[in-house]
Amino acid sequence: MTDSGGDRDRDDRGVRGKGARRRDDLARAAAALTLRDGPGALTHRRVAAEAGASLSATTYYFASLDDLAAAAGRALADEWAAHARTVLAAAPAVTVQQDPATAVRVLVDAVLPAGDDTQVRSYYEHLLGAGRHAALATAFAAGRGVVDTVLGELVARVGAPTSTAVTTAVVDGAVVTALTEHRPVRATARALLLDAWGTESDVP
Repeated sequence: MTDSGGDRDRDDRGVRGKGARRRDDLARAAAALTLRDGPGALTHRRVAAEAGASLSATTYYFASLDDLAAAAGRALADEWAAHARTVLAAAPAVTVQQDPATAVRVLVDAVLPAGDDTQVRSYYEHLLGAGRHAALATAFAAGRGVVDTVLGELVARVGAPTSTAVTTAVVDGAVVTALTEHRPVRATARALLLDAWGTESDVP
């Protein structure tokens, strides 16, 4: 005698799992589109094309543009947290007192996205643009807690004298300064964060 009830349960879980993966794929596609082309590019049709999915699937999982934008905001926060976790996992066991040059590199790399100055500029320009879209900004802000937790672990590990919020604010401010004055982004961020720490170091 077969366990038809158990088979149905497994089938239902499989369908739900597939649906969740498809929804996540669409959310990541929306996030990628936001960072590359800005929040104004978020349409169901463009997200479907980005994800290689059908338009009907996109409208099924995200009925409105606000739903799509909110999913993009959550995905952006998740990707930032994943990036920070990668930096945290690879971070050497040093403190600001032992090796300020290495400590500041680790923190700046965790706050900034991977890539060169052009990629950082694009990231920040589109992130600022996201603030004009209420659903996108609200979802991104809600996801910041996870990011701040990871960054907080890193701040504690290196013994930084600045809090997580201040560390992030200094780096963000340095990015704006560097991009508007055509300075190297990471070097400017490292120098300003060291200055905030009251620490001197020969950091290129």
